[in-house]
Amino acid sequence: MSLTLYEYPKCGTCQKAKKWLKDYNIPFNAIHIVDEPPSKEELRRLIELSGLEMKKFFNTSGKKYRELGLKDKIKTASNDELLEILASDGMLIKRPIATDGKKVTVGFNEELYSKSWSN
Repeated sequence: MSLTLYEYPKCGTCQKAKKWLKDYNIPFNAIHIVDEPPSKEELRRLIELSGLEMKKFFNTSGKKYRELGLKDKIKTASNDELLEILASDGMLIKRPIATDGKKVTVGFNEELYSKSWSN
C-alpha cells in the first residue's frame, strides 16, 4: 500500500504524520498542498471517500480562513461553491490529507492512523 499525503512541510501536524508513517515503514508520496493543491474533482472524490462533512476539510484555524470570513460563508454556500473555495488555495484545506484511493483521513490522530494505515 502506498499513500498519497497532501501536506504543508512547515506544518507541525504534517510533520507528526510523516514521522508516524516513516516509523511504521508505510510508504507515501508527499504532495505539497500549496504548490499542488488538489483539484475540485479530486477534493470531491476525497470528501466522498472520507465520509466526512465538507466543512471538516477546511483549515478553520488558518489565517486565510479568517481573512475570507469563511466561518459564516460555510453555513450558506452550496457544496459546489465550497469545493471552488477549497480548490482555490491549498492553505484553506485542513492537512494532512492521507489517502490510499479507497479511504481518506484528514488531520493527524495517532489512533486513527493506526486503525486506517497500519497493516
